[in-house]
Amino acid sequence: MTATAAEQNHLSPTSHPQRWLILGVICLAQLTVLLDNTVLNVAIPSLTRELDASTADVQWMINAYSLVQSGLLLTAGSSADRYGRKKMLITGLALFGIGSLVAGLAQSSAQLIAARAGMGIGGALLMTTTLAVVVQIFDDTERVKAIGVWSTVSSLGFAIGPLIGGVMLDHFWWGAIFLINIPVAVIGLVAVARLVPESRSSAGERPDLLGALLSTIGMAAVVYAIISGPGHGWTSGQVMLTAFIGVAVLTGFVLWELHIPYPMLDMHFFRNQRFIGAVAGAILVAFGMGGSLFLLTQQLQFVLGHGPLEAGLRTAPLAVSVIVLNLTGLGARLVPKLGTPLTIAAGMGLLAAGLAAIALLGRDGYGGMLLGLVVMGAGIALAMPAMANAIMSAIPPEKAGVGAGVNGTLAECGNGLGVAVLGAVLNSRFAALVPTAVGAASLPAALAAASGEEERRRITDAFASGLETSQLVGAAAVLAGGLLAAVLLRRAERGESARADPAAAAA
Repeated sequence: MTATAAEQNHLSPTSHPQRWLILGVICLAQLTVLLDNTVLNVAIPSLTRELDASTADVQWMINAYSLVQSGLLLTAGSSADRYGRKKMLITGLALFGIGSLVAGLAQSSAQLIAARAGMGIGGALLMTTTLAVVVQIFDDTERVKAIGVWSTVSSLGFAIGPLIGGVMLDHFWWGAIFLINIPVAVIGLVAVARLVPESRSSAGERPDLLGALLSTIGMAAVVYAIISGPGHGWTSGQVMLTAFIGVAVLTGFVLWELHIPYPMLDMHFFRNQRFIGAVAGAILVAFGMGGSLFLLTQQLQFVLGHGPLEAGLRTAPLAVSVIVLNLTGLGARLVPKLGTPLTIAAGMGLLAAGLAAIALLGRDGYGGMLLGLVVMGAGIALAMPAMANAIMSAIPPEKAGVGAGVNGTLAECGNGLGVAVLGAVLNSRFAALVPTAVGAASLPAALAAASGEEERRRITDAFASGLETSQLVGAAAVLAGGLLAAVLLRRAERGESARADPAAAAA
Protein backbone atom coordinates (compact mmCIF):
# COMPACT_ATOMS: atom_id res chain seq x y z
CA MET A 1 0.00 0.00 0.00
CA THR A 2 3.04 2.29 0.21
CA ALA A 3 4.65 4.05 -2.72
CA THR A 4 8.20 3.44 -3.85
CA ALA A 5 10.84 6.11 -3.38
CA ALA A 6 10.71 6.93 -7.08
CA GLU A 7 6.96 7.39 -6.93
CA GLN A 8 7.26 9.59 -3.86
CA ASN A 9 9.82 11.78 -5.57
CA HIS A 10 7.65 12.03 -8.67
CA LEU A 11 4.68 13.15 -6.60
CA SER A 12 6.61 15.36 -4.17
CA PRO A 13 8.27 18.05 -6.31
CA THR A 14 9.50 21.39 -5.10
CA SER A 15 6.54 23.57 -4.19
CA HIS A 16 5.11 25.57 -7.06
CA PRO A 17 5.94 29.30 -6.72
CA GLN A 18 2.27 30.26 -7.16
CA ARG A 19 0.92 27.37 -5.08
CA TRP A 20 -1.23 29.43 -2.71
CA LEU A 21 -2.84 31.36 -5.55
CA ILE A 22 -3.52 28.08 -7.34
CA LEU A 23 -4.98 26.66 -4.13
CA GLY A 24 -7.35 29.63 -3.96
CA VAL A 25 -8.48 29.05 -7.54
CA ILE A 26 -9.19 25.35 -7.15
CA CYS A 27 -10.86 25.86 -3.78
CA LEU A 28 -13.21 28.40 -5.39
CA ALA A 29 -14.15 25.83 -8.03
CA GLN A 30 -14.55 23.16 -5.37
CA LEU A 31 -16.69 25.41 -3.17
CA THR A 32 -19.04 26.12 -6.06
CA VAL A 33 -19.53 22.40 -6.64
CA LEU A 34 -20.12 21.67 -2.97
CA LEU A 35 -22.55 24.55 -2.58
CA ASP A 36 -24.83 22.91 -5.09
CA ASN A 37 -25.28 20.03 -2.64
CA THR A 38 -27.01 22.32 -0.12
CA VAL A 39 -28.04 25.53 -1.87
CA LEU A 40 -31.29 23.94 -3.07
CA ASN A 41 -32.36 23.18 0.49
CA VAL A 42 -33.37 26.77 1.20
CA ALA A 43 -35.15 27.01 -2.18
CA ILE A 44 -37.53 24.12 -1.42
CA PRO A 45 -40.56 26.35 -0.73
CA SER A 46 -39.91 28.41 -3.87
CA LEU A 47 -39.56 25.30 -6.02
CA THR A 48 -42.68 23.79 -4.48
CA ARG A 49 -44.69 26.87 -5.39
CA GLU A 50 -43.25 27.95 -8.75
CA LEU A 51 -42.58 24.55 -10.32
CA ASP A 52 -45.45 22.77 -8.56
CA ALA A 53 -42.83 20.33 -7.22
CA SER A 54 -43.80 17.50 -4.90
CA THR A 55 -41.62 16.31 -2.02
CA ALA A 56 -40.34 13.47 -4.21
CA ASP A 57 -39.54 15.95 -7.01
CA VAL A 58 -37.52 18.09 -4.61
CA GLN A 59 -35.63 15.09 -3.29
CA TRP A 60 -34.74 14.06 -6.84
CA MET A 61 -33.60 17.61 -7.68
CA ILE A 62 -31.10 17.19 -4.87
CA ASN A 63 -30.28 13.52 -5.40
CA ALA A 64 -29.94 13.62 -9.20
CA TYR A 65 -26.87 15.82 -8.82
CA SER A 66 -25.27 13.89 -5.97
CA LEU A 67 -26.00 10.42 -7.35
CA VAL A 68 -24.61 11.14 -10.82
CA GLN A 69 -21.58 12.83 -9.32
CA SER A 70 -20.90 10.04 -6.83
CA GLY A 71 -21.29 7.41 -9.53
CA LEU A 72 -18.71 9.09 -11.76
CA LEU A 73 -16.17 10.29 -9.20
CA LEU A 74 -13.99 7.19 -9.30
CA THR A 75 -13.91 7.12 -13.10
CA ALA A 76 -13.17 10.85 -13.16
CA GLY A 77 -10.28 10.38 -10.73
CA SER A 78 -8.84 7.56 -12.82
CA SER A 79 -9.21 9.69 -15.97
CA ALA A 80 -7.42 12.60 -14.30
CA ASP A 81 -4.52 10.36 -13.29
CA ARG A 82 -4.23 9.02 -16.83
CA TYR A 83 -5.02 12.00 -19.10
CA GLY A 84 -4.02 14.97 -16.95
CA ARG A 85 -5.53 16.75 -13.96
CA LYS A 86 -5.45 20.19 -15.60
CA LYS A 87 -7.41 18.91 -18.61
CA MET A 88 -10.04 17.40 -16.33
CA LEU A 89 -10.31 20.62 -14.31
CA ILE A 90 -10.97 22.64 -17.47
CA THR A 91 -13.46 20.09 -18.80
CA GLY A 92 -15.27 19.93 -15.48
CA LEU A 93 -15.58 23.71 -15.20
CA ALA A 94 -17.00 23.96 -18.72
CA LEU A 95 -19.58 21.21 -18.16
CA PHE A 96 -20.55 22.61 -14.78
CA GLY A 97 -21.08 26.08 -16.23
CA ILE A 98 -23.24 24.78 -19.09
CA GLY A 99 -25.32 22.66 -16.71
CA SER A 100 -25.84 25.65 -14.41
CA LEU A 101 -27.16 27.72 -17.32
CA VAL A 102 -29.66 25.01 -18.27
CA ALA A 103 -30.76 24.61 -14.63
CA GLY A 104 -31.25 28.35 -14.16
CA LEU A 105 -33.55 28.51 -17.19
CA ALA A 106 -35.54 25.31 -16.42
CA GLN A 107 -39.32 25.60 -16.70
CA SER A 108 -40.36 22.34 -15.01
CA SER A 109 -39.28 19.91 -12.33
CA ALA A 110 -38.23 17.35 -14.95
CA GLN A 111 -36.01 19.88 -16.76
CA LEU A 112 -34.35 20.93 -13.51
CA ILE A 113 -33.74 17.31 -12.46
CA ALA A 114 -32.12 16.60 -15.86
CA ALA A 115 -29.96 19.72 -15.65
CA ARG A 116 -28.84 18.81 -12.14
CA ALA A 117 -27.81 15.37 -13.38
CA GLY A 118 -25.75 17.04 -16.10
CA MET A 119 -24.10 19.32 -13.56
CA GLY A 120 -23.13 16.21 -11.62
CA ILE A 121 -20.86 15.13 -14.49
CA GLY A 122 -18.89 18.38 -14.34
CA GLY A 123 -18.87 18.26 -10.56
CA ALA A 124 -17.33 14.78 -10.59
CA LEU A 125 -14.42 16.00 -12.73
CA LEU A 126 -13.85 19.01 -10.49
CA MET A 127 -14.04 17.18 -7.17
CA THR A 128 -11.45 14.58 -8.12
CA THR A 129 -8.86 16.97 -9.55
CA THR A 130 -8.78 19.63 -6.83
CA LEU A 131 -7.27 17.42 -4.13
CA ALA A 132 -4.95 15.73 -6.63
CA VAL A 133 -3.58 19.14 -7.69
CA VAL A 134 -2.99 20.08 -4.04
CA VAL A 135 -0.85 16.96 -3.65
CA GLN A 136 1.10 17.92 -6.76
CA ILE A 137 1.94 21.58 -6.08
CA PHE A 138 2.80 21.44 -2.37
CA ASP A 139 5.84 19.70 -0.94
CA ASP A 140 5.80 17.59 2.23
CA THR A 141 6.39 20.54 4.57
CA GLU A 142 3.27 22.43 3.49
CA ARG A 143 0.98 19.73 2.18
CA VAL A 144 -0.76 19.01 5.47
CA LYS A 145 -1.61 22.68 5.92
CA ALA A 146 -2.87 22.91 2.33
CA ILE A 147 -5.07 19.84 2.76
CA GLY A 148 -6.43 21.48 5.91
CA VAL A 149 -7.51 24.50 3.85
CA TRP A 150 -9.02 22.17 1.27
CA SER A 151 -10.92 20.29 3.98
CA THR A 152 -12.20 23.57 5.42
CA VAL A 153 -13.61 24.53 2.05
CA SER A 154 -15.27 21.10 1.84
CA SER A 155 -16.96 21.72 5.18
CA LEU A 156 -18.03 25.23 4.25
CA GLY A 157 -19.66 24.01 1.06
CA PHE A 158 -22.23 22.18 3.16
CA ALA A 159 -22.54 24.91 5.77
CA ILE A 160 -22.99 28.15 3.83
CA GLY A 161 -25.14 26.87 0.97
CA PRO A 162 -28.40 27.80 2.75
CA LEU A 163 -27.08 31.31 3.51
CA ILE A 164 -26.07 32.02 -0.09
CA GLY A 165 -29.30 30.51 -1.35
CA GLY A 166 -31.28 32.69 1.05
CA VAL A 167 -29.52 35.88 -0.08
CA MET A 168 -30.14 35.06 -3.74
CA LEU A 169 -33.79 34.12 -3.23
CA ASP A 170 -34.41 37.28 -1.23
CA HIS A 171 -33.47 39.43 -4.26
CA PHE A 172 -33.93 37.22 -7.33
CA TRP A 173 -35.98 34.28 -8.60
CA TRP A 174 -34.90 30.73 -7.79
CA GLY A 175 -32.95 30.25 -11.07
CA ALA A 176 -30.36 32.79 -9.91
CA ILE A 177 -28.88 30.24 -7.50
CA PHE A 178 -27.62 28.38 -10.57
CA LEU A 179 -26.78 31.29 -12.87
CA ILE A 180 -24.38 32.68 -10.27
CA ASN A 181 -22.16 29.68 -11.00
CA ILE A 182 -21.49 30.85 -14.57
CA PRO A 183 -19.11 33.79 -13.85
CA VAL A 184 -17.30 31.62 -11.30
CA ALA A 185 -16.84 28.92 -13.95
CA VAL A 186 -15.53 31.46 -16.47
CA ILE A 187 -13.04 32.93 -13.97
CA GLY A 188 -11.99 29.43 -13.01
CA LEU A 189 -11.40 28.43 -16.63
CA VAL A 190 -9.09 31.39 -17.25
CA ALA A 191 -7.22 30.95 -13.97
CA VAL A 192 -6.74 27.19 -14.36
CA ALA A 193 -5.53 27.59 -17.95
CA ARG A 194 -2.95 30.20 -16.91
CA LEU A 195 -1.80 28.97 -13.50
CA VAL A 196 -2.29 25.25 -12.92
CA PRO A 197 0.55 23.02 -14.19
CA GLU A 198 -0.35 19.82 -15.99
CA SER A 199 0.34 16.53 -14.24
CA ARG A 200 -0.50 12.89 -14.78
CA SER A 201 0.63 9.53 -13.52
CA SER A 202 3.18 7.78 -15.71
CA ALA A 203 1.35 4.53 -14.93
CA GLY A 204 -2.14 5.91 -15.52
CA GLU A 205 -5.05 3.50 -15.71
CA ARG A 206 -7.84 3.57 -18.27
CA PRO A 207 -11.32 4.60 -17.08
CA ASP A 208 -13.63 1.86 -15.88
CA LEU A 209 -16.80 2.90 -17.71
CA LEU A 210 -18.78 -0.25 -16.88
CA GLY A 211 -17.90 0.16 -13.21
CA ALA A 212 -19.17 3.75 -13.32
CA LEU A 213 -22.42 2.62 -14.96
CA LEU A 214 -22.96 -0.17 -12.44
CA SER A 215 -22.28 2.03 -9.42
CA THR A 216 -24.54 4.81 -10.67
CA ILE A 217 -27.45 2.48 -11.46
CA GLY A 218 -27.05 0.59 -8.20
CA MET A 219 -27.02 3.66 -5.99
CA ALA A 220 -29.89 5.29 -7.86
CA ALA A 221 -32.04 2.17 -7.46
CA VAL A 222 -31.34 1.84 -3.73
CA VAL A 223 -32.05 5.52 -3.04
CA TYR A 224 -35.21 5.42 -5.16
CA ALA A 225 -36.44 2.51 -3.03
CA ILE A 226 -35.76 4.54 0.13
CA ILE A 227 -37.55 7.63 -1.19
CA SER A 228 -40.60 5.75 -2.49
CA GLY A 229 -40.90 3.48 0.57
CA PRO A 230 -43.12 5.78 2.69
CA GLY A 231 -45.54 6.46 -0.15
CA HIS A 232 -45.83 2.96 -1.63
CA GLY A 233 -45.10 0.92 1.50
CA TRP A 234 -41.77 -0.67 2.39
CA THR A 235 -43.03 -4.13 1.50
CA SER A 236 -44.68 -3.14 -1.79
CA GLY A 237 -43.58 -4.92 -4.95
CA GLN A 238 -42.22 -1.72 -6.52
CA VAL A 239 -40.02 -0.83 -3.54
CA MET A 240 -38.81 -4.38 -2.95
CA LEU A 241 -37.98 -4.91 -6.63
CA THR A 242 -36.11 -1.62 -6.89
CA ALA A 243 -34.15 -2.34 -3.72
CA PHE A 244 -33.28 -5.83 -4.97
CA ILE A 245 -32.08 -4.44 -8.31
CA GLY A 246 -29.94 -1.86 -6.53
CA VAL A 247 -28.29 -4.39 -4.23
CA ALA A 248 -27.76 -6.84 -7.11
CA VAL A 249 -26.16 -4.21 -9.34
CA LEU A 250 -23.89 -2.98 -6.54
CA THR A 251 -22.87 -6.59 -5.88
CA GLY A 252 -22.04 -6.91 -9.57
CA PHE A 253 -20.01 -3.72 -9.30
CA VAL A 254 -17.91 -5.20 -6.49
CA LEU A 255 -17.35 -8.46 -8.38
CA TRP A 256 -16.42 -6.54 -11.55
CA GLU A 257 -13.92 -4.40 -9.65
CA LEU A 258 -12.29 -7.51 -8.17
CA HIS A 259 -11.68 -9.15 -11.54
CA ILE A 260 -10.47 -6.39 -13.86
CA PRO A 261 -6.86 -5.15 -14.16
CA TYR A 262 -7.77 -1.44 -13.91
CA PRO A 263 -10.63 -1.07 -11.39
CA MET A 264 -12.09 2.29 -10.44
CA LEU A 265 -11.84 1.22 -6.83
CA ASP A 266 -9.24 -1.32 -5.79
CA MET A 267 -11.19 -3.49 -3.37
CA HIS A 268 -7.93 -4.48 -1.70
CA PHE A 269 -7.99 -1.04 -0.07
CA PHE A 270 -10.70 -2.45 2.17
CA ARG A 271 -8.16 -4.75 3.77
CA ASN A 272 -6.65 -1.62 5.31
CA GLN A 273 -8.38 -0.91 8.61
CA ARG A 274 -7.25 2.72 8.48
CA PHE A 275 -9.07 3.09 5.17
CA ILE A 276 -12.21 1.32 6.42
CA GLY A 277 -12.34 3.44 9.57
CA ALA A 278 -11.99 6.69 7.65
CA VAL A 279 -14.59 5.51 5.11
CA ALA A 280 -17.13 4.71 7.84
CA GLY A 281 -16.66 8.08 9.49
CA ALA A 282 -16.71 10.13 6.28
CA ILE A 283 -19.90 8.66 4.87
CA LEU A 284 -21.84 9.03 8.13
CA VAL A 285 -20.67 12.61 8.72
CA ALA A 286 -21.93 13.48 5.24
CA PHE A 287 -25.12 11.51 5.97
CA GLY A 288 -25.80 13.54 9.10
CA MET A 289 -24.84 16.89 7.56
CA GLY A 290 -26.68 16.50 4.26
CA GLY A 291 -29.85 15.08 5.76
CA SER A 292 -29.98 17.46 8.72
CA LEU A 293 -29.51 20.60 6.61
CA PHE A 294 -32.22 19.37 4.24
CA LEU A 295 -34.56 19.08 7.25
CA LEU A 296 -33.33 22.17 9.09
CA THR A 297 -34.16 24.62 6.30
CA GLN A 298 -37.67 23.17 6.09
CA GLN A 299 -38.07 23.55 9.86
CA LEU A 300 -37.00 27.20 9.71
CA GLN A 301 -39.36 28.06 6.86
CA PHE A 302 -42.35 25.72 7.15
CA VAL A 303 -42.55 25.42 10.95
CA LEU A 304 -41.00 28.62 12.32
CA GLY A 305 -42.18 30.79 9.40
CA HIS A 306 -38.90 32.43 8.33
CA GLY A 307 -38.24 33.60 4.77
CA PRO A 308 -35.38 32.22 2.63
CA LEU A 309 -32.85 34.89 3.67
CA GLU A 310 -33.78 34.64 7.33
CA ALA A 311 -33.49 30.86 7.18
CA GLY A 312 -30.07 31.12 5.53
CA LEU A 313 -28.83 33.61 8.12
CA ARG A 314 -29.98 31.36 10.93
CA THR A 315 -27.84 28.51 9.63
CA ALA A 316 -24.76 30.79 9.40
CA PRO A 317 -23.44 29.97 12.93
CA LEU A 318 -22.59 26.50 11.64
CA ALA A 319 -20.30 27.99 8.98
CA VAL A 320 -18.85 30.57 11.36
CA SER A 321 -17.84 27.98 13.94
CA VAL A 322 -16.20 25.85 11.23
CA ILE A 323 -14.24 28.85 9.92
CA VAL A 324 -13.10 30.05 13.34
CA LEU A 325 -11.95 26.65 14.59
CA ASN A 326 -10.14 25.80 11.36
CA LEU A 327 -8.41 29.17 11.06
CA THR A 328 -7.18 28.88 14.65
CA GLY A 329 -5.76 25.46 13.76
CA LEU A 330 -7.46 23.71 16.67
CA GLY A 331 -7.90 20.44 14.80
CA ALA A 332 -4.33 20.44 13.52
CA ARG A 333 -3.05 20.89 17.08
CA LEU A 334 -5.32 18.25 18.57
CA VAL A 335 -4.46 15.45 16.14
CA PRO A 336 -0.83 15.07 17.39
CA LYS A 337 -2.01 15.23 21.01
CA LEU A 338 -5.12 13.05 20.85
CA GLY A 339 -4.34 10.95 17.79
CA THR A 340 -6.47 10.59 14.68
CA PRO A 341 -8.95 8.04 16.15
CA LEU A 342 -9.80 10.09 19.23
CA THR A 343 -9.96 13.34 17.26
CA ILE A 344 -12.46 11.82 14.81
CA ALA A 345 -14.51 10.29 17.63
CA ALA A 346 -14.63 13.62 19.50
CA GLY A 347 -15.60 15.53 16.37
CA MET A 348 -18.37 13.13 15.40
CA GLY A 349 -19.61 13.01 18.98
CA LEU A 350 -19.96 16.80 18.93
CA LEU A 351 -21.73 16.64 15.56
CA ALA A 352 -24.20 14.08 16.93
CA ALA A 353 -24.76 16.19 20.06
CA GLY A 354 -25.48 19.22 17.89
CA LEU A 355 -28.03 17.32 15.83
CA ALA A 356 -29.72 16.07 18.99
CA ALA A 357 -29.79 19.59 20.46
CA ILE A 358 -31.52 20.92 17.34
CA ALA A 359 -34.08 18.12 17.50
CA LEU A 360 -34.86 18.44 21.21
CA LEU A 361 -34.33 22.17 21.86
CA GLY A 362 -34.96 23.86 18.52
CA ARG A 363 -38.59 22.96 17.90
CA ASP A 364 -40.17 26.04 19.47
CA GLY A 365 -37.45 28.66 19.10
CA TYR A 366 -34.04 29.56 17.77
CA GLY A 367 -32.00 29.46 20.99
CA GLY A 368 -31.68 25.69 21.11
CA MET A 369 -31.09 25.55 17.38
CA LEU A 370 -28.25 28.08 17.69
CA LEU A 371 -26.55 25.95 20.34
CA GLY A 372 -26.90 22.88 18.16
CA LEU A 373 -25.46 24.63 15.08
CA VAL A 374 -22.38 25.86 16.96
CA VAL A 375 -21.73 22.40 18.44
CA MET A 376 -22.20 20.84 14.98
CA GLY A 377 -19.66 23.26 13.52
CA ALA A 378 -17.12 22.35 16.19
CA GLY A 379 -17.57 18.68 15.42
CA ILE A 380 -17.18 19.20 11.67
CA ALA A 381 -14.02 21.27 12.16
CA LEU A 382 -12.45 18.45 14.16
CA ALA A 383 -13.62 15.39 12.25
CA MET A 384 -13.56 16.19 8.54
CA PRO A 385 -9.90 17.25 8.06
CA ALA A 386 -8.71 14.29 10.11
CA MET A 387 -10.80 11.86 8.06
CA ALA A 388 -9.71 13.31 4.70
CA ASN A 389 -6.08 12.95 5.76
CA ALA A 390 -6.67 9.39 6.98
CA ILE A 391 -8.23 8.37 3.65
CA MET A 392 -5.45 9.89 1.54
CA SER A 393 -2.71 8.41 3.73
CA ALA A 394 -4.20 4.93 3.27
CA ILE A 395 -4.06 5.12 -0.55
CA PRO A 396 -0.82 5.01 -2.59
CA PRO A 397 0.21 8.56 -3.61
CA GLU A 398 0.49 7.61 -7.28
CA LYS A 399 -3.30 7.16 -7.21
CA ALA A 400 -4.04 10.66 -5.93
CA GLY A 401 -6.92 11.14 -8.36
CA VAL A 402 -8.56 7.85 -7.38
CA GLY A 403 -8.00 8.70 -3.72
CA ALA A 404 -9.74 12.03 -4.20
CA GLY A 405 -12.52 10.15 -6.02
CA VAL A 406 -13.00 7.83 -3.05
CA ASN A 407 -13.13 10.78 -0.66
CA GLY A 408 -15.62 12.63 -2.84
CA THR A 409 -17.74 9.52 -3.44
CA LEU A 410 -18.17 9.02 0.28
CA ALA A 411 -19.29 12.62 0.76
CA GLU A 412 -21.72 12.48 -2.16
CA CYS A 413 -23.16 9.09 -1.22
CA GLY A 414 -23.57 10.14 2.40
CA ASN A 415 -25.21 13.42 1.45
CA GLY A 416 -27.64 11.83 -1.01
CA LEU A 417 -28.51 8.97 1.32
CA GLY A 418 -28.90 11.37 4.24
CA VAL A 419 -31.49 13.39 2.33
CA ALA A 420 -33.26 10.23 1.20
CA VAL A 421 -33.24 8.31 4.49
CA LEU A 422 -34.01 11.19 6.83
CA GLY A 423 -36.58 12.51 4.37
CA ALA A 424 -38.18 9.06 4.35
CA VAL A 425 -38.23 9.00 8.16
CA LEU A 426 -39.88 12.43 8.16
CA ASN A 427 -42.53 11.36 5.65
CA SER A 428 -43.27 8.14 7.54
CA ARG A 429 -43.68 9.91 10.86
CA PHE A 430 -45.81 12.65 9.30
CA ALA A 431 -48.06 10.10 7.60
CA ALA A 432 -48.47 8.15 10.85
CA LEU A 433 -49.52 11.25 12.80
CA VAL A 434 -51.75 12.81 10.14
CA PRO A 435 -53.18 10.01 7.95
CA THR A 436 -55.62 12.42 6.32
CA ALA A 437 -52.72 14.43 4.85
CA VAL A 438 -50.96 11.44 3.27
CA GLY A 439 -52.36 12.21 -0.16
CA ALA A 440 -50.83 15.70 -0.19
CA ALA A 441 -47.63 16.07 -2.19
CA SER A 442 -46.02 18.49 0.29
CA LEU A 443 -46.59 20.30 3.59
CA PRO A 444 -47.93 23.48 1.88
CA ALA A 445 -50.37 21.32 -0.08
CA ALA A 446 -51.51 19.57 3.11
CA LEU A 447 -52.01 22.93 4.84
CA ALA A 448 -53.95 24.30 1.86
CA ALA A 449 -56.28 21.28 1.96
CA ALA A 450 -56.87 21.57 5.72
CA SER A 451 -60.48 22.31 6.70
CA GLY A 452 -59.73 24.70 9.54
CA GLU A 453 -57.17 26.33 11.80
CA GLU A 454 -57.15 23.42 14.22
CA GLU A 455 -56.36 20.92 11.49
CA ARG A 456 -53.61 23.17 10.09
CA ARG A 457 -52.05 23.37 13.56
CA ARG A 458 -52.24 19.58 13.87
CA ILE A 459 -50.52 19.18 10.48
CA THR A 460 -47.74 21.62 11.41
CA ASP A 461 -47.19 19.89 14.76
CA ALA A 462 -47.00 16.51 13.01
CA PHE A 463 -44.44 17.87 10.55
CA ALA A 464 -42.37 19.28 13.43
CA SER A 465 -42.55 15.91 15.20
CA GLY A 466 -41.34 14.18 12.03
CA LEU A 467 -38.43 16.60 11.79
CA GLU A 468 -37.46 15.88 15.39
CA THR A 469 -37.50 12.12 14.83
CA SER A 470 -35.42 12.48 11.65
CA GLN A 471 -32.78 14.64 13.36
CA LEU A 472 -32.43 12.10 16.17
CA VAL A 473 -31.97 9.29 13.64
CA GLY A 474 -29.23 11.34 11.98
CA ALA A 475 -27.56 11.97 15.35
CA ALA A 476 -27.56 8.27 16.19
CA ALA A 477 -26.03 7.40 12.80
CA VAL A 478 -23.26 9.98 13.18
CA LEU A 479 -22.43 8.87 16.72
CA ALA A 480 -22.27 5.22 15.65
CA GLY A 481 -20.00 6.18 12.75
CA GLY A 482 -17.67 8.07 15.05
CA LEU A 483 -17.30 5.16 17.44
CA LEU A 484 -16.80 2.68 14.59
CA ALA A 485 -14.21 4.88 12.87
CA ALA A 486 -12.29 5.40 16.11
CA VAL A 487 -12.18 1.68 16.91
CA LEU A 488 -11.02 0.69 13.42
CA LEU A 489 -8.40 3.44 13.20
CA ARG A 490 -7.05 2.54 16.63
CA ARG A 491 -6.75 -1.11 15.65
CA ALA A 492 -5.02 -0.10 12.41
CA GLU A 493 -2.49 2.01 14.30
CA ARG A 494 -1.74 -0.86 16.67
CA GLY A 495 -1.29 -3.22 13.72
CA GLU A 496 1.10 -0.80 12.00
CA SER A 497 3.09 -0.40 15.21
CA ALA A 498 3.32 -4.18 15.62
CA ARG A 499 4.62 -4.62 12.06
CA ALA A 500 7.13 -1.80 12.49
CA ASP A 501 8.45 -3.11 15.82
CA PRO A 502 7.62 -6.82 16.31
CA ALA A 503 9.82 -7.10 19.40
CA ALA A 504 8.02 -4.24 21.16
CA ALA A 505 4.63 -5.67 20.20
CA ALA A 506 5.58 -9.10 21.58
CA ALA A 507 6.79 -7.56 24.78
